[in-house]
Amino acid sequence: MTRGRALLLAAVLLVAGLLLWPEAPPGPTGAWLEAEGLKPRVETVAGLRVRYVRAGSGPAVVLVHGFASSIYTWKDVIPQLARSHDVVALDLPGFGASDQPADLRWAALPEAVLGLTNRLGIPRVSLVGNSLGGAVALMLALDHRDRVERLVLVDSAGFNLAPADRPFVVRLAGSPAGRSVEWLPVRRLLVGLALRQVFHDDRLVTPERVEEYLAPMARPGALAALRSLTASQGRESAGFPRRIRDVAVPTLIVWGREDRWIPLDQGRRFEDAIPGSRLVVIDDCGHTPQEELPKAFLGAVAPFLNGG
Repeated sequence: MTRGRALLLAAVLLVAGLLLWPEAPPGPTGAWLEAEGLKPRVETVAGLRVRYVRAGSGPAVVLVHGFASSIYTWKDVIPQLARSHDVVALDLPGFGASDQPADLRWAALPEAVLGLTNRLGIPRVSLVGNSLGGAVALMLALDHRDRVERLVLVDSAGFNLAPADRPFVVRLAGSPAGRSVEWLPVRRLLVGLALRQVFHDDRLVTPERVEEYLAPMARPGALAALRSLTASQGRESAGFPRRIRDVAVPTLIVWGREDRWIPLDQGRRFEDAIPGSRLVVIDDCGHTPQEELPKAFLGAVAPFLNGG
């Protein structure tokens, strides 16, 4: 048997084995919410149900997560930020426990953030956005300058929205090949692999974290929503990088030095493009500083949100 035929046979046997061995459903999630005394709530915004949590009092801060993430990503920083701020963290449409429409549009993400603040009666906010959430925050700072007090971009998307520039897992989710994930029991495997790219320290890819990220992806319709979003983003975000230089709110840029999803040079591009912005680099840290090194993240972000 030739090497090519042997590899093909191995692939067929692997797929057959996966089909015969169904993937276990996600384990229990959400224990962290009860531990922190946070009660998830839901508001309907532009016809979509959006889940969020709210804590603390003071100037308003809205936390916006990244692709395939949820409010879980902020669990280690909400309590500290809530000591001096009215903190709102939401699941963007398509993610977490918010609605996952099959025709999800890129424009629905900033609409959800703005609509939620309207529903909650919050006139001005500081925005903290990680990855995809950073691009959403940028859209709001550009299109609704009067509503945004300060802007924190955390390993942010913005210069990499074209399909060819996206991280591999994001490209896979939006590709025709990504449809196979819906019927192959490999979601847990892919979540684990993606998290090992996101985190610099693999020890942080715990079973609890894998299940928290897996659960939203295992919901019916989740992957269809992500495919629609990535396709829409490619159409609607053309020319967006050129607009970044028009951001006119105080801006802090926070980046993990070892980010393999959106490298540090992208952070330097933001600093060059946004007048008056400042870049803080966190060593030994990957794509989600708020999860990997929350103390260092808070050390940079909390003073800025307090006016420093």
